[in-house]
Amino acid sequence: MQLARVTGTVVATTIADGLKGVKLLLIQPLNHDLAAVGGTVVACDTAQAGPGDLVFYVKSREAALALDPHFVPVDATIVGIVDAV
Repeated sequence: MQLARVTGTVVATTIADGLKGVKLLLIQPLNHDLAAVGGTVVACDTAQAGPGDLVFYVKSREAALALDPHFVPVDATIVGIVDAV
């Protein structure tokens, strides 16, 4: 799991069948000092996060497994909102 800050929302006019109804958010990955690392990433939201929230997310196979049905075509999924670090 990795930390990120939600920076905005993404609107898609066409989406894969397994992703219908899933909210897409734009996140900025962070390092252990909460400083931005790399570019922004589009992630599916399973935690009802919003802009400004500190979240943790998973990538790759774990990102697909976090959604129902499994194995939807995603690279990143938000799985929780961080209360304190």
